[in-house]
Amino acid sequence: MSLPSIALPGQLLGPATKYAPGPGTHIHASNIYASIAGSVRPLSSKRVSVPLSTSTSQTSKPGAPKTKEKLGDKGTEKEKLLPLITVSHTPLQASDTDTDTCTYTSSGRTISSGSSNILPEVEAIVLARVTRLGARFATVEILVINDAVCRETFQGLVRREDVRATEKDRVRIEEVFRVGDLLRGVVISLGDQSNYYISTASDEYGVIMATSEQGNQMYPISWKEFRDPKTGVTEARKVAKPL
Repeated sequence: MSLPSIALPGQLLGPATKYAPGPGTHIHASNIYASIAGSVRPLSSKRVSVPLSTSTSQTSKPGAPKTKEKLGDKGTEKEKLLPLITVSHTPLQASDTDTDTCTYTSSGRTISSGSSNILPEVEAIVLARVTRLGARFATVEILVINDAVCRETFQGLVRREDVRATEKDRVRIEEVFRVGDLLRGVVISLGDQSNYYISTASDEYGVIMATSEQGNQMYPISWKEFRDPKTGVTEARKVAKPL
């Protein structure tokens, strides 16, 4: 699998046998995951030691990474040079990709000169974190616009009437979002000077990552519920349809 250009907390980046974890990442079950939201950057190689199984052939395949075996207290180990991957809040600079700074609009990617910030536009798909709940809306901070990580966050609102397409008058904000939830939505209005209006009404929009009251990462089990894998307790959310 190829490395994504941006990652969300908990997103799989690759196997620990192929990459070495750097800042902003962690290892779980022999895989490397993003610990924060940000740009994914492969850096210089890092020498790591991995255990050798007794059935592993001692003959290296052509084109394989250079390895060096050593015998330690835990048995035979193999040293391997692996690409170091990191996740950073700082967006990719122009020198990392193009000669110009990239800005994104609802119609796609536009190249412009200078160091302008990315601004949300109508119909732009955003990833945002819920920061506050009210009786009629949820306040969010926009982290990603289309496929570009924001240099600085923008404040947005998901109003009660924009949460879902049906039964809008029966929506209760505290039953569809919680503070800390990560959601996917679409900008429907530039709103006022301080807030962008975001909708999660379509099936593909809604909460994509949620933490239980016990602090455990949950997984979706239906369009309106997440489940805590450790306690088995379910919590209500407006769940986004997996892409």
